[in-house]
Amino acid sequence: MPRYMLWLLLLLGIAGPAMAQERRAPIVLAASSLKESMNAAADAWGRTGHPRPILSFAASSALARQAAAGAPADLFVSADSEWMDDLARRGLLAVGTRTNLLGNRLVLIAPVGSGARVALRPGVDLRRALNSGRLAMADPAAVPAGRYGKAALERLGAWASVAPLVVRAENVRAALALVERGAAPLGIVYATDARASTRVRVVAMFPAASHPPIVYPIARLRASRNPEGERFRRFLNTRAAKAIFVRYGFAAR
Repeated sequence: MPRYMLWLLLLLGIAGPAMAQERRAPIVLAASSLKESMNAAADAWGRTGHPRPILSFAASSALARQAAAGAPADLFVSADSEWMDDLARRGLLAVGTRTNLLGNRLVLIAPVGSGARVALRPGVDLRRALNSGRLAMADPAAVPAGRYGKAALERLGAWASVAPLVVRAENVRAALALVERGAAPLGIVYATDARASTRVRVVAMFPAASHPPIVYPIARLRASRNPEGERFRRFLNTRAAKAIFVRYGFAAR
């Protein structure tokens, strides 16, 4: 065998595993409200020659607990700052990788054929609007959409009266599904969730000042050793990527 071919085989043997590791698909833990938009962003990234990211969607609270328990993942995209703060306090975020990626709005929804009318202003009688039905929302004890919803209802003076009627869903998409099926006459979800469904309509939008700003932070997890994770994180922070999310109703940060 010629000497140059021997050197070539040796180089391929050394570089091959390293290249394979570098091109491994990153794992992304993303808030459930990002399902359609993050899939679109992952598709766009995949078309550039990178391995398409593996996306895992759930409530931010559940994903943060998974990350804290050591679940293999490269990036975390939360629907609020509190769960990202929790991982930061535990020292689980890669230093210098946290940024605010997106914003959203909170809306009151009803099944598409419903005639419900509600003006979301201080003193609103939401219990009357429910007409003995239930209010679907993500669990306000832990899930960001539920926290925002509870804060808004408290600000409007409606929480105490409707709290006993709340169906606490495991995430915002589960709350959306309850209204889609007619299991709840009203629900609280993000504006982007309502936009993603043809089976619900927006009854009213909550005043932005009635709840903390809805922010989606992103960060790379400190345990990540996949270079593709950092590359995808940087891509998501570009104008081109944010334009994808804007098409789905999010606000770019």
